[in-house]
Amino acid sequence: MTQTTFHVRTPGPGLVEITEEVARWLPPRDGLLTLFLRHTSASLLIQENADPEVQTDLLAWLSRLVPPSIDPSLGYLTHTYEGPDDMPGHIRAMLLPVSLSIPVERGRMLLGRWQGLFVFEHRDRPHDREVAAHFLG
Repeated sequence: MTQTTFHVRTPGPGLVEITEEVARWLPPRDGLLTLFLRHTSASLLIQENADPEVQTDLLAWLSRLVPPSIDPSLGYLTHTYEGPDDMPGHIRAMLLPVSLSIPVERGRMLLGRWQGLFVFEHRDRPHDREVAAHFLG
């Protein structure tokens, strides 16, 4: 069993890839990698890492699905004192995963050809995020 924490600085809304950093940490054996994001207004995704338009479209779609709390459609929200992006960030994180399990073979994650690991920031400002990693093998 091996554990670590990855520190990820996000620039604001969008996806930050962490695939290479996680891959460098893995021991050279078979096992199971578990990742857990320690925050309530960001998410952890396996997503395409070949075409950046995918990330742009995901952000646009999610922003349309859950707009800032100043949008009239979200006028019923009561948790607004941390800014118009805070409660929508919590809702987005509720809809998307905060943990992942990935099989590992000889120290290599068994991701698909175009798959990468991403922290998906839901807040408007940069944040320091932590991803707890646990490798069992």
